[in-house]
Amino acid sequence: MRDLLRIRDLRISFDLPEGRLEAVRGVSFRVPAGRTVALVGESGSGKSVVSQAIMGILPRTARIDAGRILFHDPVLAADRAETMIDIAALHPDSAEMRAIRGGRISIIFQEPMTSLSPVHTVGNQICEALQLHRRVSDAEGRALATEMLRLVGFPDPDKALKTYPFELSGGLRQRAMIAMALVCRPALLIADEPTTALDVTIQAQILKLIKDLQAELGMAVLIITHDLGVVANVADEVVVMYHGEVMESGALEDIFHEPKHPYLQALLRAVPRFHMKPGERLVPIREIRQRDDSAFLGKAKAHDNQGGGTLLKVEHVSKNFTIRKAGLFNNDKAGSLLAVDDVSFTVRRGECLGLVGESGCGKTTLSKMIMRALKPDSGSITYMDKESGGETDVLKLEGDDLMAFRRKIQFVFQDPFSSLNPRMTVGDILAEPLLIHGVGTAAERRQIVEELMGVVGLNRNHIRRYPHSFSGGQRQRIGIARALALHPQLVICDEPVSALDVSIQAQVLNLLKDLQRDLGLTYIFISHNLAVVDYIADRIAVMCCGRLVEVAPRAQLFRAPIHPYTKALLAAVPEPSLDQRLDLTALLQGRASEPGAWPEPFRISGESRLTMIELGEGHFVRAHENAAEELTRCYAQISSSTAATQKAEV
Repeated sequence: MRDLLRIRDLRISFDLPEGRLEAVRGVSFRVPAGRTVALVGESGSGKSVVSQAIMGILPRTARIDAGRILFHDPVLAADRAETMIDIAALHPDSAEMRAIRGGRISIIFQEPMTSLSPVHTVGNQICEALQLHRRVSDAEGRALATEMLRLVGFPDPDKALKTYPFELSGGLRQRAMIAMALVCRPALLIADEPTTALDVTIQAQILKLIKDLQAELGMAVLIITHDLGVVANVADEVVVMYHGEVMESGALEDIFHEPKHPYLQALLRAVPRFHMKPGERLVPIREIRQRDDSAFLGKAKAHDNQGGGTLLKVEHVSKNFTIRKAGLFNNDKAGSLLAVDDVSFTVRRGECLGLVGESGCGKTTLSKMIMRALKPDSGSITYMDKESGGETDVLKLEGDDLMAFRRKIQFVFQDPFSSLNPRMTVGDILAEPLLIHGVGTAAERRQIVEELMGVVGLNRNHIRRYPHSFSGGQRQRIGIARALALHPQLVICDEPVSALDVSIQAQVLNLLKDLQRDLGLTYIFISHNLAVVDYIADRIAVMCCGRLVEVAPRAQLFRAPIHPYTKALLAAVPEPSLDQRLDLTALLQGRASEPGAWPEPFRISGESRLTMIELGEGHFVRAHENAAEELTRCYAQISSSTAATQKAEV
């Protein structure tokens, strides 16, 4: 098979104020025509720099020191004597490079919201890409743009042409980016982390879309990712990078069945997988080393979780948001959004409750109501404080009582960079909760800050540094240290690892498990990835469209999922295994999160009421109340059959 792209001994460096940095050091690989090559590695390995060099969009401080980027395209080579074009030798602003960029080689960026213009409609941006490379009239451009939007799965392409990016969901924004990249029918598509920030169901749809479009348009794909689960489902060949060099490359089967390099083996061990053995830990590439002489852990009295019992009770909580019409002075109501609808659950002392669902299902809104950052329209939230020996009605707290309550519940945010003040040093960030709550003297607070740095495996000498000088994983550890400063009983973790590399993700998950053991913490762990929740949670609550649809102990949920939405979430998680490919048919053709598409008895029909039905072993599912007997019988059969299969396998 002819190679569409060949990269030979590519070397790229950056001229920085502190000196010269070699970002890419002698990289070589190929992309065959019509095939998919995955470029795999952690953040900082040089993957995106290679893609920028191919597109001719390297930053001004970067330069290609050596090597060739050979691109063979019959369309461009028809009028040339040579069959291969060396992109590395072309000036980035030359007419020849502009013809290649966007016309014959296109790119999809990681974050579609920052890659699309917020002041231009989707139609304008797609038509602009088209008119730069083809001579078409405005009417022809709109027709081609509409057809491409239909091809990438927009439900109403004509309406989408007039839509601004901020009016679209994350999945639709990524589809708009794909439409813009493919409207000129390129020979090569570069997808730079195209699904990192997306829900697993949307991720599966985007991956299927790229594969379908590849087959229809006959193009090659270079997909850049750190997720080996994604690689296992889309790639034909794999190139593994580390610190600017290729560690291993080869066919997909060879890479997964016989990984040779220790770095690749370590990457595979760091990925959360379903059905891990009891007590089995993820193996990060670089383990977090806590100090054995940690004074913070020594002084901290682990919370008494003996006897279990309920720590937090949420009953019939609902929250409605009013949507206002656009306009600076327009206060008219355009409608309302029911974000949380009659949600009830309990959190037991010392457990980790996983709260799972797609973006927009109400998970974060629910967590904010528990923290009293938002007040629900109805329902009650009760906190059972064993140490003070009483029940607290959270929604009635005001003033000093509310301040005292907030010491007991802390929050770890999804984006560690935006949740840390860039103008404060790490020492000031960690001392801030102590200062707000009047804990200790200045000297005592500094000592606690240094101890907290050691607890999360950071250098105590770095407390004068600012957040921007830390990596993503280190910033998340700073967020965890800040949450621990006041010795909370309950920590709410809102997607704390969704934006991290798999190796860094393994570090943070192991750290959270160790802290739970050492400090007697209770967690509410919010995520959209069931493989991650499977590793850390004891019980799992699945949420969709503002309602809980299934609640069960971890083992029971994975052994016998009942609700169609839970099954869709499980089917959408890409595993780093060639034996367990994604089952895209289980996603209900992209309608997994639409209650109207669910089968009976899980959707509202007629006068029958939906309620949480107990199936046994602490397993609850939302369904028609008159289907309780049938579902209980079905659950017993599935559960016993699965248990027998697992026993036979053992």
